[in-house]
Amino acid sequence: MHSQMGKAVATALGIATLVWLAAAGIDAAAEPSGLAGRLLAGGRPAAEAVIWLDAPGAPRAHEGRFVVRQRNMAFVPRVLAVPVGSTVELPNDDRIFHNVFSFTNGTPFDLGVYPTGASKRITLDRPAVNRLYCNIHPHMAAYIIAVDSPYYATTDKTGAFTIRDVPAGRYTYHAWRSGAEMLSATVTVGDGQPFEVAWR
Repeated sequence: MHSQMGKAVATALGIATLVWLAAAGIDAAAEPSGLAGRLLAGGRPAAEAVIWLDAPGAPRAHEGRFVVRQRNMAFVPRVLAVPVGSTVELPNDDRIFHNVFSFTNGTPFDLGVYPTGASKRITLDRPAVNRLYCNIHPHMAAYIIAVDSPYYATTDKTGAFTIRDVPAGRYTYHAWRSGAEMLSATVTVGDGQPFEVAWR
């Protein structure tokens, strides 16, 4: 009985996935592809920018372990992208006290002041751009972008990025960078065309 129910549930999930793929214009039979390209700002590489694809019916992204360190009076990395539901560790690697708090966009929090070697954590349960601060050192700032998608990437120093294992098809993308408006448009994955996003 349980085996039959399990097969029925699996069949229903498979049908639902195929319906989503068809509605999104995605080829279910195609091998997983990917999206690579560059993000530019004023004609120059946009490093530490984040891009992600809308894929509401796709399998949920793996909620891995992520770390933002407090080191040399800075948050490292300064920009981190994670899937919604992930936990981020915030260890203090400096020889002084630090604090981590956020009050913008995402879930507000204040982890208080903690010493060298201590670590605290946050779980990001909704899509948002979370800006981190230290109330002891005002120059310290970082961003954690929580995305509701398994398809996302952060650009390197050259503005380049790669999003792997994306089924071929047409997607809406979103591109974010610090101090600029978010850009959104559509892109076709798997057509072999070079892809660039540019802030003017």
